Amino acid sequence: MLPRENFLSLYRRQGYEAAPVGMHFCPDLEKAFARRHPEANGDYLSFFGAPYRIIYDPGFAWNFDEVWRIPGRGRNGDRRSEVGGRKAEDGKREETGGITLDWHRFYPNGFTHAVKFDGWGVAHEESPDAHHMTRMHHPLAQAASLHELEAYPWPDFERLDFSYLRPAVEAIHAKGLAVFVWAECTVWETAWYLRSMENLFVDMACDEKMATCLFDIITDRACFRAKKFAEADADILGLGDDIGMQSAPLMSAEMYRAWLKPRLARVIAAAKAAKPDILISYHSCGYVVPFIDDLIEAGVDILNPVQPECMDFAELHAKYGDRLSFSGTIGTQRLMPYGTPQQVRDEVRRNLKIAGPKGGLFCCPTHMLEPEVPWENVEAYVEAVRDFASEPNCSRGA
Repeated sequence: MLPRENFLSLYRRQGYEAAPVGMHFCPDLEKAFARRHPEANGDYLSFFGAPYRIIYDPGFAWNFDEVWRIPGRGRNGDRRSEVGGRKAEDGKREETGGITLDWHRFYPNGFTHAVKFDGWGVAHEESPDAHHMTRMHHPLAQAASLHELEAYPWPDFERLDFSYLRPAVEAIHAKGLAVFVWAECTVWETAWYLRSMENLFVDMACDEKMATCLFDIITDRACFRAKKFAEADADILGLGDDIGMQSAPLMSAEMYRAWLKPRLARVIAAAKAAKPDILISYHSCGYVVPFIDDLIEAGVDILNPVQPECMDFAELHAKYGDRLSFSGTIGTQRLMPYGTPQQVRDEVRRNLKIAGPKGGLFCCPTHMLEPEVPWENVEAYVEAVRDFASEPNCSRGA
């Protein structure tokens, strides 16, 4: 099998020839990789043989590099909208094509440190005390009426030129690799990034018209983009919203079913109407057990991630393994930063054995690997996956 075929077969629980490797490095680990392997030119996915490549959704809130694709949000290479700080002129205006967006009017208190604006106008302020995390500011936190929501300068994805997508997908497929579209923060997270989580929960409880308006504006745009990704022949559409905390859900199942499940189902239906066999991966951090049946009903194929500090993979696999595939299981809160290389190897073997010969588990770190992770544990993870695939008693087949 080509890496793409093997990866998709694993996710479809139809057997696999080799367990795949994958990870996401933070900037510090990217630098560590570059020092150790300068010949790789920074491409750690190729170096480690990952079977996929990522195409980022221009509407993904953290996709600062492609804000310029959104009409009225900047030109290719224009970074004026990404700079901020104490100076009044910095971070105040984004000018393009005769259109001037004054984001500063949504942030009357200004900023202390450098700030980036995402495609939705959410401000992400740098913190001198963090490696790469930012403080988020909410442009609609003070909105008090439907008129203010409707008048907001929403991103116009219908005028975005998506012609780049199909060639990008074809180029990845030509290498025998799968295409994963990173389109997380699909509805809920984008909504609270704009409104603030506290205000949005209050709206959901006390001002249904405000919450409905905000969710529907975001969902309509997510449906449009999901259709575009499916039409471009992407293999996996990575949707998601964080709806779990460390040991409890972020909201009640009743609230989730009323507000988020129907909208997620709309986005998935839009993608599958264009490409019925596209796989839907759903990301949420934390404990999401109360929502799993709802996610399956909405059309989710892959739960990403199984965070072992929050959920037990063996229990999930026993209950849902015939209806759902999984990603993760290698913890980034405890195991990867603080475990030994042997403990990493043991966890990889344990989880792949639980999944069994049909697959259904992309065994990988659950989240971005942070600066605390020793390089020996990265190597132990990769070696364990490869060793498992090469063991004679671990031959694969449907």
